[in-house]
Amino acid sequence: MACETFRRQLDGYGLTTAKILYRLPDHPVLLQTYIWQDYDLFPEFPTLQKFLDFWRQQLEGPLHSVTVAHSRLIAPAEIRAIGTEFRLH
Repeated sequence: MACETFRRQLDGYGLTTAKILYRLPDHPVLLQTYIWQDYDLFPEFPTLQKFLDFWRQQLEGPLHSVTVAHSRLIAPAEIRAIGTEFRLH
């Protein structure tokens, strides 16, 4: 059975990394960095949007900026069906 992350990649998900800069609640002039990484869909990024909505509603550190990098690890041309399977001992 294929693992869940592999199935998600076949469905078009790619590895998404977000560098989140936020202000410290007690010292708003200082910025702190948080790195978030998960599989997400380009260009809407629904998983990242859900996380950022949670951040805005539940956490005290206001967001300053979010930088996103995304890479599809499996492209459609890299997977193809084969008609024969060979097994070596």
